[in-house]
Amino acid sequence: MIARACLALAVGLAGLAACGDSGGTGETITVYSTVTADTVEAVVDGFEAANPGTTVEVFRAPTGEVTARIAAELRDGDLGADVLWLTDPLSMQQYAADGLLVEWEPAEGDAVPAAFRTTTFFGTRILNMVIVHGDGSEPAPADWDDLAAGVPGGVAIPDPGFAGSAFGALAFFALSPDYGIAYYQALADGGAVQVRSPGDVVTGVAEDQYGAGVTLDRSARSAIADGSPLEMVWPASGAVAIYSPIAVVEGGAEGTARDFVEYVLGVEAQQAIAATGWQPVRSDVEWPFGGSQVTLDWTEAFDRQDELLDAYREIFGG
Repeated sequence: MIARACLALAVGLAGLAACGDSGGTGETITVYSTVTADTVEAVVDGFEAANPGTTVEVFRAPTGEVTARIAAELRDGDLGADVLWLTDPLSMQQYAADGLLVEWEPAEGDAVPAAFRTTTFFGTRILNMVIVHGDGSEPAPADWDDLAAGVPGGVAIPDPGFAGSAFGALAFFALSPDYGIAYYQALADGGAVQVRSPGDVVTGVAEDQYGAGVTLDRSARSAIADGSPLEMVWPASGAVAIYSPIAVVEGGAEGTARDFVEYVLGVEAQQAIAATGWQPVRSDVEWPFGGSQVTLDWTEAFDRQDELLDAYREIFGG
């Protein structure tokens, strides 16, 4: 059986914490996640309260860092995760293709829209990519084409090689017949600048380094609530909707890991996800924000990830 490493909950890379798999009802499982810390904490706290004696250890970091850790552990033959809870389906698909994920049908699986699940991983929340601009900026961009036409002060976009949500947006635009990879070329030609993450987009626009940017609705709403001089625009043609998947890893504590996934897909955890600002994947859980959405056929994108990133990097660099 693959050895398990217990990893402490952290916003970035964390050191290994010494702990052991206690087995049985007191079992410890390890979750690798790119989900925001407050959301993970709320869900883990609820699960542990509902399952006394069970411990969930979490390693949390941005997509690129979690991917690097998994790759390093696989090279050593010692993947430490029982559950993967990631930001976008493109980041998850390769692990399914490599046979690392359990194929099964959660009891709560039918609550997840068919477009947001496969036989091995299941959507937990919806991330919406929207437009943010400076408070009072005129003219304010109203849709995606406005960014490509150029914005005074320039446009900031997050790096799809670092942030899973940016990777999902890249897949949508590059594979859409209405945009294509030419959309990114138009952004670059108009002076768009790549920054590291959606949060960096929000900070840069708030500090007037850029006139507008592409970010997550949750990041924009949080900054505005904290007093940042920003306005969020829900694009007229639709926010880019990306689902955040969860999966059970083969060879670990699969029973408790499945219990955790079932909990995340259930109403209680979905309410916790909504309370931390993310759109729940379940339609029967209230979420008071939003507007029209667009998405893509994720299966089409699964086999084209390297191609999409290479095309992007030819425009914006590595």
